[in-house]
Amino acid sequence: MAVAAFLAQAHAIIVSSQPAAGAVVQQKDTAIELRFNSRIDHHRSRLFLIRPDGTRSDLIILDETRPDIVAARASGLAPGSYRVRWQVLSIDGHITRGDIPFSVAQ
Repeated sequence: MAVAAFLAQAHAIIVSSQPAAGAVVQQKDTAIELRFNSRIDHHRSRLFLIRPDGTRSDLIILDETRPDIVAARASGLAPGSYRVRWQVLSIDGHITRGDIPFSVAQ
């Protein structure tokens, strides 16, 4: 019982991401997909793209995904270093956030 109570209060943790942290993508248009270890409240979660010049763009979270996935599309990416900044609300009410760095090839 104590283990189940502990797991119920755990924060959402990324299990996998596309692009992966540190990846180099070849396309100017790329799919962003973050998979978590628990269900995510899509309507209260946010994705941002941090561009090489430091400017931030909001990414629109796609509705047609599984409950544990937050996904979006990034288009027109010029070569350089980017970060996907994410903030999600898991169904247990905990907010977690982080960054996934990746690059677009020349």
